Amino acid sequence: MRTPVKSDRPIDHTRRRLLQAAGVSLAAMACPFPVFARDGAPAARSRLILLGTAGGPTPKADRSAPANAIVVDGVIYVIDCGNGVGRQMVKAGLDLGAIRNVFITHQHSDHNADYGNLLLLAWAGPLHSRVDTWGPPPLKEMTRLFLEMNDYDIRTRIADEGRPPLAPLIVPHELTAAGVVMQDARVKVTAALVQHPPVAPAFAYRFDCPDRSIVFSGDTRPSANLVALARGADVLVHEVMYLPALNKLIATEPNASRLREHLLASHTTTEQVGRIATEAGVKTLVLTHFVPGGYPPIPDEVWRDAVAPHFKGRLIVGHDLLEI
Repeated sequence: MRTPVKSDRPIDHTRRRLLQAAGVSLAAMACPFPVFARDGAPAARSRLILLGTAGGPTPKADRSAPANAIVVDGVIYVIDCGNGVGRQMVKAGLDLGAIRNVFITHQHSDHNADYGNLLLLAWAGPLHSRVDTWGPPPLKEMTRLFLEMNDYDIRTRIADEGRPPLAPLIVPHELTAAGVVMQDARVKVTAALVQHPPVAPAFAYRFDCPDRSIVFSGDTRPSANLVALARGADVLVHEVMYLPALNKLIATEPNASRLREHLLASHTTTEQVGRIATEAGVKTLVLTHFVPGGYPPIPDEVWRDAVAPHFKGRLIVGHDLLEI
């Protein structure tokens, strides 16, 4: 039984009604050009699903590790592969066989721990088509080593289950500079270099879909490059850090001063994220990658109240499996 995905709008039913009202056949959804409703507004073709919204490498009881999915005309683009991303996709009712592109923002374990696992587990099920993967070095070496580590299982399933070889299906592309990453009939993806010391390079990604633009900050401190990338975007999905709770948490750590310095140098506070979204002129700001996380969880209203004075657009406190 498919687990329903949370949503702040009834996307599937609305899309069907809009297409019917416009007299557009379902086959037209494969067209690379926007579909318009009778009132002239683009009909919804893209789905954004927050698969995991926790921040940091340790597993959390209330949130899954960082991962997102954009679905356009049934084709899936995955952004970051934190621990458990495959299971989160299944819980969201997504078809693992429809993954065609995977993007890694940076090489931290909470963002790449299940990079290989996602593709291996999807291949053990419905995935039989090429998947292009994109991210900073050493993405190619990571891919090679993962396939080598799982060679026994892969060879066994090829022989026993008649599956196609996995290695030719995964095509990694290493990114070292900003610019257009890829473009197909559905989306154009542009990368910007952001600052997440000491990890470099680290990227933010912008997806220009037929009906809207969606930007993912990745992990970053306030970044002029990110503001430029997100300029005028419909949705900005941005990491966030709540300093009062963080100060209380790290006060008990033996290296509290050094840890605080690191976090401030590589992440974005609630006040800063609001100002970034305002400067970029985005329509909707989605908070994710919450730091600190864990128990007791910080209530949604605390996050909202800390950001709202600095951003007057639509503000969403992200949760796992929320569809926007």
